[in-house]
Amino acid sequence: MEVKIIEDNKKDFLDLLLLADEQENMIDKYLHRGELFALYDGDLKSICVVTKENDDEYELKNLATYKKYQGQGYGSSLVKYIFEYYKGKCKTMFVGTGDSPLTIPFYEHCGFKISHKTKNFFIDNYDKPIFENGVQLIDMVYLRKDF
Repeated sequence: MEVKIIEDNKKDFLDLLLLADEQENMIDKYLHRGELFALYDGDLKSICVVTKENDDEYELKNLATYKKYQGQGYGSSLVKYIFEYYKGKCKTMFVGTGDSPLTIPFYEHCGFKISHKTKNFFIDNYDKPIFENGVQLIDMVYLRKDF
């Protein structure tokens, strides 16, 4: 496995970015200011965008793995790499996700703990309803990892 930091042509990864964030104009709000990490194992498996929110806080904005490679450890390997990469310059890493029984346990497994919620985030910021596993996402749930 190899992780590369992508500095140019980040939109080339839009197909994968849209798996984790279904609306392109929402991705446009953070992609230009974030660091894009791409995990390769032969070919591209996963990507992640991390933004600096202030001097010692960063946010994992988008983590996606191609569906055929999900459940094989690529996402958690990429998160582990990111934790090592930001060690020493980051005191707290946040991640926001829908209130989903699929994603919250994944992030908890990676070492995040639930922090807070933003009410109606998905209703207020997305053009159409977003469903995960048959359930409409309404609130953004933030998790944090302190270093």
